[in-house]
Amino acid sequence: MSTIELSAGTIHYVDTGGAGPVVVPVHGLLMDGSVWRHVVDDLRADHRCVVPTLPLGAHRTPMATGADLSLVGQARLIAELIERLELGDVTLVANDWGGPQVTAVERPDLVDRLVLTSCEAFDNLPPGLPGKIAGLAGRLPGGLYLTAQLLRFPPARRLPLTFGWMSARPIPRDLFDPWIEPLRSQRGVRRDLAAYVRTTDRSSLAGITDDLARLPMPALVAWAADDRVMPVEHGARLAALLPRGELVEVAGSRTLVPLDQPAALAGLIRDFVRRHPVGTADAGPGETAGGGRAPRRAS
Repeated sequence: MSTIELSAGTIHYVDTGGAGPVVVPVHGLLMDGSVWRHVVDDLRADHRCVVPTLPLGAHRTPMATGADLSLVGQARLIAELIERLELGDVTLVANDWGGPQVTAVERPDLVDRLVLTSCEAFDNLPPGLPGKIAGLAGRLPGGLYLTAQLLRFPPARRLPLTFGWMSARPIPRDLFDPWIEPLRSQRGVRRDLAAYVRTTDRSSLAGITDDLARLPMPALVAWAADDRVMPVEHGARLAALLPRGELVEVAGSRTLVPLDQPAALAGLIRDFVRRHPVGTADAGPGETAGGGRAPRRAS
């Protein structure tokens, strides 16, 4: 894992290298970039994957005191990373967390393609029952420490108010244990996550709806057909709103599509990148201006 010093502090990231188109997948709250490991293993043969771990509660190094760790502030960290690493031909991929939508809105010059897989959108912030519980924990004194201790026990991870509704199957322990270790052991990490929770509300995404309708880049909306946290209708709404949007429903998955259906998601991303090489501004086959594609289903 590499590190880079950005305005907020030290950010860890994985860079597979290579000369292919760049894919930048972004994780959600209380996770790190490893949630994308199977998708990256698939894509790395013909893509360069740059996978950051943002300060969303599973990061190893606390951020600088006073850093802007709001949703908008962290969305700007993504842009800063892309710019500092001089990445081009970039596909920005979101899952669970909605920040990459802000990155695309504020810095469309850095994003050539956008992929949104079951993530926060519109007014669904904090998202569903797990998001509301996390928001409450971040606002209560000692709430995040207690949450981290609770999540040490596998049965607690499968509760609907934690991660039980996030994936179709239990999240493997070799992934989950490292996610919660920084929150459990580092006061600075708990401080960072609390700063995010206390500065982020539904206005962070609801306010960019009109901006999404003006985005110039092609966008793939790959939404879990069985999602219980991110409303299924939000996927269709996003695809219809984005001028070059297309919708795919991913069968057999809940919110964490990179864990539930990594092969299907990698295939969708690879096909999407292939169909939209850099420099093509016209709608692709089957797309309609302002209306996206008719939805199709992946499994």
